[in-house]
Amino acid sequence: MTASSPTLSIVLPCLNEAENLKALLLSIKEAQPTAEILIIDDGSTDDSANISKQYGARVISHPDPLGNGAAIKTGARHANGEIIVFMDADGQHRPEDIQRLLDKLSEGYDMVVGARTSNTHASKKRLFGNTVFNKLASFMTGQKIEDLTSGFRAVRAKHFKKFLYLLPNGFSYPTTSTMAFFRSALPVAYIPIKAGKREGKSKIKLLKDGLRFFVIILKIGALFSPMRLFLPISFVFFLTGFLNHLYTYFAWGGLSKGSLLMYVCSVFIFLMGILSEQISSLHYRNTDNENNP
Repeated sequence: MTASSPTLSIVLPCLNEAENLKALLLSIKEAQPTAEILIIDDGSTDDSANISKQYGARVISHPDPLGNGAAIKTGARHANGEIIVFMDADGQHRPEDIQRLLDKLSEGYDMVVGARTSNTHASKKRLFGNTVFNKLASFMTGQKIEDLTSGFRAVRAKHFKKFLYLLPNGFSYPTTSTMAFFRSALPVAYIPIKAGKREGKSKIKLLKDGLRFFVIILKIGALFSPMRLFLPISFVFFLTGFLNHLYTYFAWGGLSKGSLLMYVCSVFIFLMGILSEQISSLHYRNTDNENNP
């Protein structure tokens, strides 16, 4: 980083990562010696906080575990840098890749995400799940999303901080922030990275958190791209009603209650989509006004 470069903060949410922090912090300091390093201790019961302080990190502690997303929000609020890099404290992300994120960000992007290559996912199940989420989120946003759940990313702080109130407290902050940036027409880029094998036990439960990610994608779709969610559903109900209508008309020359119900549901879902679209537009108009006083 030169004197004219934007200031940089590196935020690491941390829960009981004492065994990984020494080597990781030394590597970060070697790779980015002028960066502010923040360890967000999310209620650790080991020596994570003390080790972080010993190796020059600024530590902000939660008295109890609040969740990965909550730690990210705390880190973003306390970060002083114009650019924030988020990375895991478990050793999966390589500090030498931080500069690659920054180089891509300097090309005019507002968020750059480290997209894990297929051979670096923890298992085939995780790779399959992540691929499904990426496809669904790409449909919701109308943009190609290469790695929806990657926690290794660089963002411009002024943009990221305006979405803090939207971020959940759990593990799905990457999902929400990525889709929020796309919906706000803030350019997002991806660079391929090789994620290392984490040390210690993963805190993500595949089934439980996978279902949560899916629900959050639907929620974010309803908030940021309502018609992409509601219109196809409305069409399915209408088509079902129409096909049933044709069958009953030719079978006994009438309109069944089932067809009528499908038509009514189709109209209601379509109107819900229009209403959600208007609410979404008002939300972003208010956000833009906040950023242009």
